[in-house]
Amino acid sequence: MNIKLWVLLLLFLGYFGKAQETVKGKVQDSETKNVISQAEVSVLNKSDRQMIQKVLSDSSGLFQLTNISVNTYILIRKDGYQTRELDKTEDFSLIELEPATENISEVVIRSTARSIKLNDGNIVMSVSGNKDFKTSANLLEVLRKTPGVSIDQEGSIFMGGRITPAIFIDGKPVAMSSQELQSYLRSLPPEMVESVEVNANPSSKYDAEFKGIIDIRLKRNGNLGWKGNYSGNTYVNKYSYRENSLNLSYNTEKIAYSFQSGYNNRISTYRYHALQKLANTNVMRTNTYQEDEGKVYSIQTGADFRLNDKSRVGLNVRGNFRTSDRIRSGSLYTTNKDESQLIFNTESENPTDYSQENYGLNTDYSFQNKGFKLNFLGNYLSVKNKQKDDFINRDKPTTELLSYWKSDLLNKIDIQTAQIDVSQKIGNADIEAGIKYSHSTTHNNIRYDTLSVNDRFVFDPERSNMFSYQEKIWAGYVSYRQKLGKLQINGGLRFENTGSISDAVTKDSVVSRNYLEWLPSFSTAYTFNKSNELSLSYSRKMTRPVFSQLNPFRVYFSPLNYWIGNPYLQPSFTSQIKLTYRYKSWVTSFTAGKEKDVMTRYPLYNPKTNVLEYLGTNLPYRKFASLETSFPMKVTRWWNINSQITGYYNDEFRPYLDEVFALKVYNYEIRINQVFSLPRGYTVNLFANYESKTGNSLYIIKPRYTVDLSVQKSWFNNTLNTKIGYNNIFDSYDQQLEFRHKQIMDNRLTHWWDSSRLVVSVGYSFGSSKYQVKELQKMEEENRAR
Repeated sequence: MNIKLWVLLLLFLGYFGKAQETVKGKVQDSETKNVISQAEVSVLNKSDRQMIQKVLSDSSGLFQLTNISVNTYILIRKDGYQTRELDKTEDFSLIELEPATENISEVVIRSTARSIKLNDGNIVMSVSGNKDFKTSANLLEVLRKTPGVSIDQEGSIFMGGRITPAIFIDGKPVAMSSQELQSYLRSLPPEMVESVEVNANPSSKYDAEFKGIIDIRLKRNGNLGWKGNYSGNTYVNKYSYRENSLNLSYNTEKIAYSFQSGYNNRISTYRYHALQKLANTNVMRTNTYQEDEGKVYSIQTGADFRLNDKSRVGLNVRGNFRTSDRIRSGSLYTTNKDESQLIFNTESENPTDYSQENYGLNTDYSFQNKGFKLNFLGNYLSVKNKQKDDFINRDKPTTELLSYWKSDLLNKIDIQTAQIDVSQKIGNADIEAGIKYSHSTTHNNIRYDTLSVNDRFVFDPERSNMFSYQEKIWAGYVSYRQKLGKLQINGGLRFENTGSISDAVTKDSVVSRNYLEWLPSFSTAYTFNKSNELSLSYSRKMTRPVFSQLNPFRVYFSPLNYWIGNPYLQPSFTSQIKLTYRYKSWVTSFTAGKEKDVMTRYPLYNPKTNVLEYLGTNLPYRKFASLETSFPMKVTRWWNINSQITGYYNDEFRPYLDEVFALKVYNYEIRINQVFSLPRGYTVNLFANYESKTGNSLYIIKPRYTVDLSVQKSWFNNTLNTKIGYNNIFDSYDQQLEFRHKQIMDNRLTHWWDSSRLVVSVGYSFGSSKYQVKELQKMEEENRAR
């Protein structure tokens, strides 16, 4: 009832907000002070970046805009100049644009044109037109070079070293599976992305599980007519991959249509080596080789309807389909403790047939009137996974069959969410509130059949598993935002009520939970001038265990090595603060916090069966901190360097086998991105990344590094874009782990992915569009002059 009253109150207040304003301005060159005519001056919504109005500056550099409200911002573009973005509160009377290139005759080191800024303490990187990303084949490669973000060998995205962020598109969360998300990001060339915002400390407005957010803002076709883009990438080496994507848009005065399709196919390889032994036990060496051949088909279409000047509605449907045939072969070489006698030498085969069907539906509605705004967002996601495995184990010297079992997996996931947000502008303050409901169900049925002595496959109840998980979440928040001169203050409070039931049918075990949590947040930002900003934020977050962590079934790495879920895992809670300072394009941030009930896995070795299990558990706590700085330098007119240095601190309190290990781990990471702008329009990019020794209380992770080299060139008035590069030139990015406590166990692991590859990329833009006639208005002064 209180929520309904709140919504009604904001609806009532919405009709008393400030009226939309009209502003006049002038555009000129920052260096020559000459006026700039025919500059595009656009008014866009802050939330969805939809264009409301666009005009051109006249021959005197003058323009006039209406429909300027608190929920809009202004974007100014002109060929040969840096794009300029302004807030409503800024001065429009004289706007200066910086030339895109500078002609200097002497060699000096100075700051480059600003392609990075802060938004409430969050780093915002411009992508389209940014030289740092011109040679990147897709958005995943862009994220590898973005401060605060890292991509592992399998394409998974992380922030702050170990946080998996939520991905937003144009301010809205993306309901996609991890595989579908990777395919989508691979289909986006940098030219289609306006900017990327990295939010390392989300406020109470966002879901409690969002410890980090990456918001990808796409470029919009604001003109009437249609436009298209084809992008194709080919990766060659041990790894073979081909990506194809087609993006189309068609705009009328009332409706914007979009269509995207993709087809990817690949052959990739993976190698795994392990050594494991306890004191006075056998020595085991595992070698595994895996080869995957997969295909991915995707299609997505949507429409955005502008009902009137105050409201709009959007609809998007998509499908993603993938198949994978995997062949995994391995060997297990076992000797006695002094390695003088062979105990057994086995080999295994594990062919896998995998398929996934993925369907999604998104709908959204927005209404704004003066200082009031309402948004509705609904999502539906359905995922079906099927997988069949054969596990064949033989004695290697004699080829005698030792064991043979099969598995048949069916996994279904359904997720529905609905969210309403309302906001009201009252003077210099913004009050916002929202409510969200989500419901997810997951059913997992894996059946194992084992070959008996009678050469017949019989049901294996020990390995088979049927597990279902249901989760319902009610959440709501209220936030307050006010600007006092150069000081910006934000505060918020969120509640989340979680009800879940996990049912391990095979084990006849049901775990039911229901809990309510309150999650506050606070942030403040102070803008000294255009070159100096300082922000401080605090948040409390909650991370719930996901289905794979709860499901008590085995995922095999080898016949004697697997991990298994724990249905009794508890959610973890993280409190952290973040301090960020920007001087021009130099950004430095410090983050520190504490996480309680940390979810992790630990190894347990059975000396009788030689089985190594990785089991899930909650650690009491861990303390963490990071210090990161990124800064660009312009060495010459044609040589830019962008450097990132990050230091990490991690302190875990980890009980393990009746002992407690509390070890402080320090490590650092260095990235250097060099861009060379050569004659005839060629751009060369040299990217290097180094990660020092790191780990946790149990394992050491060895240092590693990677070096990438790429070249880009545009043709035919920038309609054809070609790129060629070589990623991980020295094939040096494998991951090596070693168990710290040799008195307990000697366990050494090496994971190798074929990330060393030649990349050839081609992008082609086409189509025809025209401006709306009413947007080509002229200033009164110019009409009179004629």
